[in-house]
Amino acid sequence: MHAKVVVDVIIPVLNEQNAVGQVIAEIPKNLIRQVIVVDNGSTDDTINVARQAGAVVLEESSKGYGSACLKGMDFVSEHEIAPDVVVFIDGDHSDYPEQMTSLLDEIRNNGVQLVIGSRTLGIREAGSMTVPQLFGNWLATFLLRMLYGVKFTDLGPFRAITYPQLLQMDMQDKTYGWTVEMQAKAAKLNVKVSEVPVNYRNRIGVSKISGTVKGTILAGYKIIHTIFKYW
Repeated sequence: MHAKVVVDVIIPVLNEQNAVGQVIAEIPKNLIRQVIVVDNGSTDDTINVARQAGAVVLEESSKGYGSACLKGMDFVSEHEIAPDVVVFIDGDHSDYPEQMTSLLDEIRNNGVQLVIGSRTLGIREAGSMTVPQLFGNWLATFLLRMLYGVKFTDLGPFRAITYPQLLQMDMQDKTYGWTVEMQAKAAKLNVKVSEVPVNYRNRIGVSKISGTVKGTILAGYKIIHTIFKYW
């Protein structure tokens, strides 16, 4: 019998009024302490929808996925009782929040410190990942293997990490390099990592990154730059 693990969930969002409520509703509430939604400047009703769904809502005016994640971490750090684990998941309903159980089981049962939800190993709905996304994922994980000696199949945003290791990583990236920074630093710090298959579906709404040519190019550049930066 395992002691109760304190889990906080951080969801960075931007204009996800049609999705974020569903994401929050599908998170297994018996596993977590709180859901923290970090709004990155939405111009729609995202904030109200998230609050009505029961989340703590923070606002981060500095644009960027990493900026929103860091804001959530700052909030968590102010708690008298620190979490044991932090879960990151997107607010666009492309992930299946109920699969959080699989990620947390890896930490509870196998002593893993960083678990990546791998879309590559799971079942992907047709069209849920673009060709540039798939290629970028392949290239990034190839470079991580070549340079850092760590085998990942995905840079999936759905992930769980033990809180001491998250603090140890001293996360810095404020934009597209956030996920790969975490994986590169995990390798450098000898964090115990694993992947679990997660399913992936077409997101609700338009992607801020893969939905535009500019976003795809910028994200690809930043990911590769980040991999070499921490090598």
